[in-house]
Amino acid sequence: MSLIRFDWFMKKMMRDKSDFSVLEGFLSALTKKDLKILNLLESEGNKETEDDKYNRVDIMVEDEQGDKIIVEIQRQSEYDYFHRMLFGTSKVITNSMNQGYAYVKVPKVISISILYFDLTIGADYLYYGTTEFYGTHTEEKLETKYLMDKSQTTKGKRDPFPEYYFINVNKFQDVVVEDIDEWVYMLKNSEIKKEFKSKGITLAGEKLDFEKLTKAEQRRYDAHMKSLSIENSMFETAIHDGLEQGLTQGLTQGLTQGLEQGKAMGQVIGEKIGKEIGKEIGKEIGREEERKNTEWERCRAEKAEARIRALEEKLQSSSKKE
Repeated sequence: MSLIRFDWFMKKMMRDKSDFSVLEGFLSALTKKDLKILNLLESEGNKETEDDKYNRVDIMVEDEQGDKIIVEIQRQSEYDYFHRMLFGTSKVITNSMNQGYAYVKVPKVISISILYFDLTIGADYLYYGTTEFYGTHTEEKLETKYLMDKSQTTKGKRDPFPEYYFINVNKFQDVVVEDIDEWVYMLKNSEIKKEFKSKGITLAGEKLDFEKLTKAEQRRYDAHMKSLSIENSMFETAIHDGLEQGLTQGLTQGLTQGLEQGKAMGQVIGEKIGKEIGKEIGKEIGREEERKNTEWERCRAEKAEARIRALEEKLQSSSKKE
């Protein structure tokens, strides 16, 4: 069975705006709750563009509890993804509040990121996070009765803070233990095994079956994949060209810096060697001067001895004559 990509199916679901069964199965497996979607909400990602070829899909739905759920699928790396994600959840909250509304009406936002690039350092493929408060001295988790409004009396207390799920598809090791593993296996391998039993997974296999698309949808999907291939090729080419340009500039700068550093190092080494040679030459000159001085002293002493001997001989000759 040849399955279409899940992100393209999500775009197809946006256009249909009716059948949420596959997405409900995925969200139920992820949150471990029997989740029911009521509405597809308007968001930037829900708006269909003329060239439907971008490597990012994000939609927003509302469940039966009134929670706003953002689901984003992204394949290309984005270094400030966390910042954009935080901005997105904050924008949903502010856009949901009319002027004069009580703050108890702040909606619960759940952000789900399905990523095909390495954003995290950890070894796990699935991460969850939310805002919690702990005592700085007791380390106990803060619980407050004021996080419950009248509409939640039968559902229990629920805090208003956004919740985040990160699925790093490339880090999934194809080991299926629980329901969500079946869905991530499908996201990674575009395959659903016969033994998979989680809610909605069998239906997903039917909905994502390429052969069950209409001819028009098949042509549209093929065009979509072709556009993505061209986009990825252009992206890789830009990286390659940038790398080559960077290497050329780096080599030129490196040679220039290397010459300057070489000159500086050569000057330092030359000065050091020059000093050593100068010391040796100076020592040799000193020794030569010392030898000259010694020779001069010896000659002077010999001359003095000769004069003394001459005087002594002269005295002896004078004594004999007398």
